[in-house]
Amino acid sequence: MRSSSRPAFRRRPYRGTATALTLVAAFGLAACGQTSDPAGGDAQGEQQQNVETLGDFTECGPREGKSLPGTMSAQNVGDFPRQVRTAMGETTIDKRPTQVAALDSSYVDAALALGANVTAYTRFPGCGDEIPPYLAGEAKRLAADAEPVGELDTPDLDKLHEIQPDLIVSAKVRHEKIYDQLSGIAPTVFSETTGPTWKDNHLLIGEALGKRELAEAQIKNFEERARKVGDAIKREHNDPTFSLVRFVGGESTVRLYASESYPGIVLDDTGLSRPKDQPNPEGELSTDISQENILKLDADTIFVSAFADPENQSEQVRGEFAQNPLWDKLTGKQVNVSDVSWGTAVSLYGAHAMLDDLAEYFEVDPAR
Repeated sequence: MRSSSRPAFRRRPYRGTATALTLVAAFGLAACGQTSDPAGGDAQGEQQQNVETLGDFTECGPREGKSLPGTMSAQNVGDFPRQVRTAMGETTIDKRPTQVAALDSSYVDAALALGANVTAYTRFPGCGDEIPPYLAGEAKRLAADAEPVGELDTPDLDKLHEIQPDLIVSAKVRHEKIYDQLSGIAPTVFSETTGPTWKDNHLLIGEALGKRELAEAQIKNFEERARKVGDAIKREHNDPTFSLVRFVGGESTVRLYASESYPGIVLDDTGLSRPKDQPNPEGELSTDISQENILKLDADTIFVSAFADPENQSEQVRGEFAQNPLWDKLTGKQVNVSDVSWGTAVSLYGAHAMLDDLAEYFEVDPAR
């Protein structure tokens, strides 16, 4: 175990995108108005050394994906017809679904993880009509003929009619207003929401597919893997603290994610800790941090992402924070991560990708 209270790491060669390189420059040059001062120049150099981009990713997520570790084999399929309790009441599914329409990206992940054929999906942020590569070989095998059916907010119902799926999955918070129309196309299963309920949502889709046992095994496998990765990090690096920071376009503040958020749940499953005085309100997904409170973001490691909005507003807000003198006073290592796997995935694939990133950054066994 190292004697220092902060973990030390070797520097890895940069492998990210041009966008990520721009972000590193933005952080490193936050004090650009002081370049004539040699001391200021030294400070800038120190700040640049305190930033790293983790992994090779684009706005559509990591360029390469890995299959889910552990339990992936087919298990006994439950009996049909069956009644499934959903956010909209009881739904009857007469026969085992073989063609799933997933109208929220997290349910594409869940369906693929459970071995279901995905026939339709709403577009993933930053990916156009493509399914993100982080979904690995499962997407090529189980969603090769899948068709996009519009944006998350406005799914194309006429196209769904043409595709004729035998199961539609989404969330009440997303598509409550069109539930009756969707259920007229195929049996429709809604969770209440997404994000913090991602584990329960995975189990719900497992129930609808007759694969509840497999879904439970996959969640258990993830939690065991998270604990192993976290134990290794704590053992090798003296129990480092972390912050989860995310910039979202249209918000003048930055989000500091709490334990009940999707990424917060993943990090809490590892057993890693936040700084003791960091805001972590019960019942809230995040705390909005203004520029005057930048120092509340500090931790041994600060994981940072930015939502990929079309107008690049998230990066503009990020740049404004980086230019604040308080940003240079953050002492923790700033680690740029994929906003897809750390922010929008809210799924088993994304959660395992986060563990892969943690294992890579802290240089411990990924426990796959």
